[in-house]
Amino acid sequence: MYPKTNSAGRKTTRTLMAIGLIAALFSCTTQKEEGEATSNERPNIIFIMSDDHAYQAISAYSDKLIQTPNIDRIANEGMLFEKAFVSNSICAPSRAVILTGKHSHMNGLVDNAVKFDSTQMTFPKILRENGYQTAMIGKWHLKTAPTGFDYWKVLPGQGHYYNPEFRTENGTVLDSGYVTDLITDFAIDWLEGAKKEDKPFMLMYQHKAPHREWLPTEENFREYTTKEFPEPASLFDDYSGRGTAAKEAEMRIATHMGVTSDNKIHPDIAEKMRYENFLTWYPNAYHNNLDRMSKTERAAWEAVYGPINEEFEQADLRGEELTKWKYQRYMQDYLASIASVDENVGRLLDYLEENGLAENTIIVYTSDQGFYLGEHGWFDKRFMYEESFRTPLMIKWPGVIKEGSRNTDLVQNLDFAETFLDAAGVEIPKEMQGKSMLPLLKGEQVEWRDALYYHYYEYPGIHAVKRHNGVRTDRYKLIHFYYDVDEWELYDLEKDPHEMNNVYEDPAYAEVKAQMHQKLDELVDQYQDKVVVPSK
Repeated sequence: MYPKTNSAGRKTTRTLMAIGLIAALFSCTTQKEEGEATSNERPNIIFIMSDDHAYQAISAYSDKLIQTPNIDRIANEGMLFEKAFVSNSICAPSRAVILTGKHSHMNGLVDNAVKFDSTQMTFPKILRENGYQTAMIGKWHLKTAPTGFDYWKVLPGQGHYYNPEFRTENGTVLDSGYVTDLITDFAIDWLEGAKKEDKPFMLMYQHKAPHREWLPTEENFREYTTKEFPEPASLFDDYSGRGTAAKEAEMRIATHMGVTSDNKIHPDIAEKMRYENFLTWYPNAYHNNLDRMSKTERAAWEAVYGPINEEFEQADLRGEELTKWKYQRYMQDYLASIASVDENVGRLLDYLEENGLAENTIIVYTSDQGFYLGEHGWFDKRFMYEESFRTPLMIKWPGVIKEGSRNTDLVQNLDFAETFLDAAGVEIPKEMQGKSMLPLLKGEQVEWRDALYYHYYEYPGIHAVKRHNGVRTDRYKLIHFYYDVDEWELYDLEKDPHEMNNVYEDPAYAEVKAQMHQKLDELVDQYQDKVVVPSK
C-alpha cells in the first residue's frame, strides 16, 4: 500500500517495490541469524501527529462519524489512551510542550504569536546527542527553523493542502501534489536512508490535515460530499449553564464559520445572497486555497463543488437550517481530509512492516489538541472543555505493549519527551515537568498523577476564547477564566460529561470546590506558574 503516485509524478514501480522488499527481508533474516537484532536494542521512534484531529473522528474511539482502519491498527496492536490531554489547546504551544517536556510558561511559547526559542533543550536534541538519527517532516508551525534534527523538511506556517511549499535547510521549495501524500513520501524517503545506518532513528512525521480550511483529495471529496452525519445534541447550545466565556467565544458554526472559505461557496454567490463574512479574509482564503490547484485539480473540484454551490444558491437557507447545512459541509470536508491521513498512515505502517522496521519501533499517533465537531455549536479548540482539552493517543511497541490494551490514567502531551528519552535509555533532565509513560506502556501498576494542569493564554485574539487555567481530576474539573473577567466553573464529569451545567455555586459541591481549589494551588506551585493567582 505504501507507494503513492501523485501529480508530481512521484512513482514507485512494482519492480522496485519487489526488489526493495526482498532486500529488506534478506537483511532482516541475516540480522537475526547473526544475533544482531535483539530485544535489548534501543527502539526506533516514529511520532505521528495530525493537526486538530478530534478523538471523536477516530473509529478506535467512536465509529459514529468515520472509519479509520489504519490509525486503528496502532491501537489494535498497541495501547489506546482514553484520558489523554493537552496542557494548552492551541497549535504552536502544544508543539513546544511536546518538544521540551515543559509547560508553556516554562518553555516561553504561550500562544501562536510567539516564536519558539530553538536554543533550548528538546528531546530530539538529546536523542541526537545520544546516537539517534533524527528527522522532522511535515507541519512545524513554530516560526523558527527546526534544531536538533539531522534532516528537516517542513511547511512554512500553516502550509497549504494543494501544491505546497516546504522549507529546508537549503531554502524553500515548491512541491506538486497533495500535502498529506507528500509528507508521507518524504518520510518514507528519509526512512529508506535511515534504515541503512547502524543506529536507531527518531522521526517526527506531522500532518497539516485536518486543519482548517479542510481541502480533501478528489477521491475523498467525491465520496464524503455524498454523506450525511449525525448532529451533536448540543449543536444549538445556548450556553445557559455556563458563564461569559462560552457565550462570547467566536467559534460558532452558525455565525463565525465562513460559508466561503470554510464551506466552499464562491464569494460572488455569498455576496449576492447577502451572507456576511464574519472575518474579512474569508473570501481571500477561498481564492488563495483554490487558486493553488492545477487546471486538472480545479476541474475535478468544480465538478463536485459547482453543483453544491448551485443547490446552495437555490435553497437560500437561513437560521437553523443554514447552521445544519454548514455543519454537514464542515463534517464532509473535515472527515474527508482525515480519510487521507488514515490512508497515508497505512502507507507508512505497511512500509515499516515490509522493510523489517516494525518490530523494534515505537509508533505514536496523536493530535496537537482536540477539536469541536459541532459540540456546543462550535468548531476550533482552545477551551479546557473536554472536546478541545482531550486528544487522541495510541502507542504501539511490539513485545513491550500488550496488543489491544487500553489505559485510563491521566496522561498529557507534557509526558512525550520524558517517555521517549526513558524508552531510549537516556537520562531525563530534571527541568522537564512531565512523567515517563513507560511503566504504563508496560502495563505496570504504578502510582500515577491524580490531576492535570491546564493554561490557555491567547486572548485577546482570534475566536475570543478568554484566558483561563484549571485542574482536572478523574471526575471533576475546575476552570478559572480571568484577564477581563473573574469567573469560575466547576463540572462533575461523571454526572455531566458534556459540561452543560456549572455547579461552582451549588452548595452540594462546596467540599468538592474547596478540594479542587487546593489541588489547583498545588499544581500552580508544582509547575511554577506564577502568571495568575488562581484561588480565592
